[in-house]
Amino acid sequence: MSILVVDDAPDTLEVFRRNLTWKGYQVLTAPGVEEAICILDARPVDLVITDLKMPKVSGMELVRHVRENFKDTEVIMITGFASVESAVKAVKIGAEEYLPKPFTDAELFEAVERATAKLRRRRAANSTVVTSTKSTYGFTGESPGIQRVIDLVSKAAASSATALLTGESGTGKELVARAIHYSSQRASAPFVPVNCGGIPEGLLESELFGHVKGAFTGATETRAGFFQTADGGTIFLDEISDTSPSMQAKLLRVLQDKEVCMVGSSQSRKVDVRIIAATNKDLPALVKKGAFREDLFFRVNVLSVEIPPLRDRGDDVLLLTQHFATRFAAELGKPVARFSDSVLQALKTCSWPGNVRELENLIQRLVVMADNNVIDIPDLPALMRFTAFKGSRVHRSLAEVEAEHIRSILASVDGNKSRAAEILQIDRKTLREKMRNYCIEM
Repeated sequence: MSILVVDDAPDTLEVFRRNLTWKGYQVLTAPGVEEAICILDARPVDLVITDLKMPKVSGMELVRHVRENFKDTEVIMITGFASVESAVKAVKIGAEEYLPKPFTDAELFEAVERATAKLRRRRAANSTVVTSTKSTYGFTGESPGIQRVIDLVSKAAASSATALLTGESGTGKELVARAIHYSSQRASAPFVPVNCGGIPEGLLESELFGHVKGAFTGATETRAGFFQTADGGTIFLDEISDTSPSMQAKLLRVLQDKEVCMVGSSQSRKVDVRIIAATNKDLPALVKKGAFREDLFFRVNVLSVEIPPLRDRGDDVLLLTQHFATRFAAELGKPVARFSDSVLQALKTCSWPGNVRELENLIQRLVVMADNNVIDIPDLPALMRFTAFKGSRVHRSLAEVEAEHIRSILASVDGNKSRAAEILQIDRKTLREKMRNYCIEM
């Protein structure tokens, strides 16, 4: 980050230059507004720190000049003549921070970090440059967490070993599974995703292994299962933790013997299928409770990839925001929307219980509903906006809090009850009962 410090006192300029250089910033100095404007015209500057009272032209005029000529530069105003009037005026015309003298080094560094962090957020969210991460396995993000995932995908793709993907609902486990498959030697063969929790227990065996004609009522013809369809490729068993003990035993046999037996048949057939399993639950804890077979856990957990939740990915939220905004704008034939600084801050500080999927749904809604090219705080859902009544709602019953949370989760996934149930870690039947009890319509 480059910083231009403007002050008519040489000693002050030297102190700023020494302290900020020590912090790793590239520092330029100017003794007045005219010299500062020449520097700004000659090269890009990220942050301007200017004194208020200076001979000939005041720092207030420099703030106005920067705001009207350099949209990608932040400003901090410093002054030894602090007043409410001058502070309000400085902020109104565009100063990001107003720092009255005397101030400590810590106060200066904090103000600079706030201003530069805001600039980084705005650049990340409104940049149209495709990041290097975006072209790596289809992931958008630069956080250490997602970089670890990318590294593990590369290692997993070089092997045919069974892999287990863990992470909260909506973090992108299927995207990781597809990245592993399409980067492996099996890329030309089928990739077959299966949501184990979304198929009724009575049908799961037939769906996975197929059935022969007459195996059960309604089996009017022989039909291959997902394992046969994925022969030579990869089968992705999402939410494997939702399978019953009997199904876990059958999956264990497939892993051990590399063969499947169709429902109603006594003959087994060999299949060459790589298994990638995924869950949003704590499998070791389920093993201890006896709810998941320990031997199956060891079989599927040969390679392990943990996908971080969105709230732990820092500025990736802003990169994903721009990625989704660009994509949905192109689909609708609209210009790419710009997000205000307040919206960017709200997006970054949100806890995102539905993770990347929730963010994607929100950005799609904002792009579709936007009346102009700037998305601001009033465009956000009510739950993400400030309300003056928050403090008075502390003393609420558990039922009221639960009902509001369920409404929030449902809204974040556009009313998808299966996804909402996954996030809430309850089954659909329980969710429907709670919706009925709380008169929630979605």
